[in-house]
Amino acid sequence: MSSDNENRKWNIADIGRALINSVVAIFKGQFILRLGVDKYFPQVVWTFILFALIILFGLGVDVTLGKVEKNNKEIHELEILYTQKRYELITLTRRSTVEENLSKSGSKVSEPLSKPETVK
Repeated sequence: MSSDNENRKWNIADIGRALINSVVAIFKGQFILRLGVDKYFPQVVWTFILFALIILFGLGVDVTLGKVEKNNKEIHELEILYTQKRYELITLTRRSTVEENLSKSGSKVSEPLSKPETVK
């Protein structure tokens, strides 16, 4: 014997009705019960919690990497500034040493009082 459900053909309206029934079931909180997966609900919740934690950790890593990148740029700029200051200090030390050596040897050569003029 065949029943009416086996001989019945699907229509487009049946799909729309099924979608409406599913949406209504979701709002009533019966969707999981209708699917028959209520016995797996704790696993579904646990999986959701794990995925949420993975997403949160990923966002935390992105924020941390952004801070590291910003700090690396600042360190690089400070290294450049340090190198410039060190060069200036070494230059000043050398100038004074040269000036002292020249004055000890009795030379009249000294640093110029004005900047050199450029010829155009």
